[in-house]
This record gives sequence, C-alpha cells and structure tokens, in this order.
Amino acid sequence: MKIVSDWFQRLFNDPQAVILTVVLALVASVILVMGRDLAPVLASMVIAYLLEGVVQLLQRRVRSPRLLAVVVVFASFIAFVLFLLLGLLPVASLQLTQLVQQFPNMLVKGQNLLLSLPALYPEFITEAQILEVINALKAEIATWGQKALSWSLAAGMGFITITIYLVLVPLLVFFFLKDKELILNWLRGFLPHDHSLAQQVWREVDRQMGNYVRGKFLEILVVWVATYLAFAYMGLQFAMLLALMVGLSVIVPYIGAVVVTVPVALVAFFQWGWSSEFLWLLGVYLIIQGLDGNVLVPLLFSEVVDLHPIAIITAVLVFGGLWGFWGVFFAIPLATVVQSILKAWPRPTTTLATG
Repeated sequence: MKIVSDWFQRLFNDPQAVILTVVLALVASVILVMGRDLAPVLASMVIAYLLEGVVQLLQRRVRSPRLLAVVVVFASFIAFVLFLLLGLLPVASLQLTQLVQQFPNMLVKGQNLLLSLPALYPEFITEAQILEVINALKAEIATWGQKALSWSLAAGMGFITITIYLVLVPLLVFFFLKDKELILNWLRGFLPHDHSLAQQVWREVDRQMGNYVRGKFLEILVVWVATYLAFAYMGLQFAMLLALMVGLSVIVPYIGAVVVTVPVALVAFFQWGWSSEFLWLLGVYLIIQGLDGNVLVPLLFSEVVDLHPIAIITAVLVFGGLWGFWGVFFAIPLATVVQSILKAWPRPTTTLATG
C-alpha cells in the first residue's frame, strides 16, 4: 500500500493537478450520466464551436462587430441546414429507396455468379460449398432486414424528438455564439483563482480540436463533392447516395474507407459487370481516396498533433463505444486531449545527490 500511496502523492503533489483532475472528472461525469438528456445542448455546443472560427475570422478580416458576425454566420448555417434537409436529403432518400427496390435483382445476379464458379474452377470450389455460402448470406441478410425494420420503426417513433432538435439546436447555437464571453465568464466563476494548468491544457485542446473539427468538416465536403462529380460523370447509379457515404466515411480513419469501398464496388459491379467501366470507376475512386489521404489530410490537419495509427484506432473504438457517433467523430481530438493532459501534467523534479 505504501507504494500506491507514494505514487498517488507524487502524482497529485501539485494543487494545479488536483484542480485539473476535478474539472475533468466533473465534465466526464456530466457527459456520462446526463449525456443522453443533454444531447441537444452538447450538439449545439459542438456546432457553435465549429462556427466560432468563422465568426472570429469575420471579426478579424472584415472588422465586423461580433453581433453582426454572429448573425451572418448563423444565417449561413441555417441556409446550409435547409439545403441539406430540402435538397440533399430527399435525393439521398429517393436513391436509397431505389437501391432497396433493386436489391432483390442484385441478389439474383450475385447468386447466379456464385453458382457459376464451380464450373469455372472445379478444382478450387464445389457446388455444395457455394450453396453453404449462399444460405449463410441469406440468413445474414434476413438479420439485417429485421434490424433495418426495427430501426425504421424507432426512427418513426422519434419523429417528435427530431422535430424538437430542429427547433432547439439552432436556437441554442445562436445563444452560444452570441453570449460566448458571458457563458465563459460564468463558468470561470466556479474555478479557483489560480487555475493556470487547466488554462494551459484548454489552450492546447482548443487549438487542436478547433483545427480538427473545422478541417474534418471541410474534408467531408470536399470528398463528397469530388466523389459525386466523378460518379455522376461516369454514370454510376445512386451517385449522390454513394458519394455521401464516401464523404461521411472520412469521419472514421482507416476503417471508414475500407467499409465504404464495398457498396461502391458492388453497385458498380452489378451495373457494369467485369468491364472497363467498372475498372475505370474503381481506379477513379482509389485516386480520390489517395488524394484525400496524401494531399487533403496533410493540408487541412497540418497543425494537428500526429498520432500513431494504433492510438487513432484505439481512440475510435473506446470513444465510439462510450458516446456513439460523436465519440467516433471526436476520437482523434479526444486522443489529443489525453496527450495534451499527459504533456502538461506537472512532474516532480528529482534532485541528484552530490558527494
């Protein structure tokens, strides 16, 4: 026990470390215990944080008063949301419905393709093995269908909740932007007078998370638009729906790109088969992914702390399991939060005895 006691005393021998620990524990407790109930507030904070950079940009470049900058940015945000709801969502929903309607024909084509494999490669695969694979796929598809039905029913039940979100979230975003300093000063009133360590960590976290959130938002838009233009030009079916999936896949590093490749390749294959169009589309898609990873990401996230891929994947799994979509979205900045805390944590100085 003495070893543990000495370790604990060494770790928290600085009052600043105790203050930082209490603040982190309170924030984490509120999110874990009341996160579901406070979801509209947390979502509004995230959106306001995202828009704050644009407000500050207008204040610096145009020398606009803050209230005017907030009104302009908020109006642009509402226009963007209306575009998503009235422009993008109906198109994506229509294409999803069409994809579901064509799904049985795709299954028949896929089954016929699998059944033709034993005749082409009898030394590698038998008809019994193919039938076993087909039955397993049918069972899995049935399970997916049941989950989709339950999800659609739950979505229908949550229509009122969604409506409330559409009213509450924009209202909260506006007041978070308008009264930012008032809210921050109110929160500072609960902290001790000397909380320099917490301020140091917050400045680092604010820089990292702000760059990441705004950069990730731009990355989603660029990848989505570029993919849609490429798919539409090549005549791929469900171009808007697939491009939206590709754009959103960048939220989950590494894993998202691998997962979204499957529906893109399947739709292209069932549309064109083994043809030059299919190969060209896969080539263009891989070029977009390569440009995203090697050009766009370094350009947008040049100031974000580098993290090892193992740390990124671990963060996605841990924070995604805790907070779902938002945990996945903020996995990397949350990992940088942990890294910033570990870097800023006061360490006891050791003195060497001289003889």
